[in-house]
Amino acid sequence: MQTAYKTEQEQFWAGDFGKDYIERNKSDELLTSKVVMWSQMLRSAHSVQSACEFGCNIGLNLVALKQLKPSITLTGIEINETAAQQAANRDIASIHNGSIIENISNVKADLTFTVGVLIHINPDYLQSVYDNLVNNSNRYILVSEYYNPSPVAIPYRGHQERLYKRDFAGELMDNYNLKLVDYGFIYKRDNWAPQDDTNWFLLEK
Repeated sequence: MQTAYKTEQEQFWAGDFGKDYIERNKSDELLTSKVVMWSQMLRSAHSVQSACEFGCNIGLNLVALKQLKPSITLTGIEINETAAQQAANRDIASIHNGSIIENISNVKADLTFTVGVLIHINPDYLQSVYDNLVNNSNRYILVSEYYNPSPVAIPYRGHQERLYKRDFAGELMDNYNLKLVDYGFIYKRDNWAPQDDTNWFLLEK
């Protein structure tokens, strides 16, 4: 039975496009880059014993975190059933198949985060995701997304209204009184561990 979602974007990622995304993002090179990325992003975070990823796909960020800190307790939420199952099969995290715009209250962690996920959320429902990130965090919130000073929609692989850039971290800081702890940029042409021009921000309650 097909799930009825609130937005076209959810249906988009829950369906075949989300499955195609899985195949484009399976590689040892990408995992290596993620390990390096996380070692940078968490350099100023202290005493993180648990983390929850909103939009975990097949779990590469969770794998990277586990490699860096084997004792960490991990949770992931993923809308695409196929991706969620692959993440669960890694047996390193508790994985929930569902939408992150729905109210979530049972995944408390020291760190909640998104990596390349907020950019694909319908802007009308961003507040719901922000609420979930903040309410389920014991201390830190991290977002690694495309940045733009003002909200803008850009074409994404031939599709309209599927990718949005904005100042996600600034909105989180303003709306929830969060403190900026650290931030950075990872260039797609980095010689050692490239990422797709992502800006990351580590925030603290």
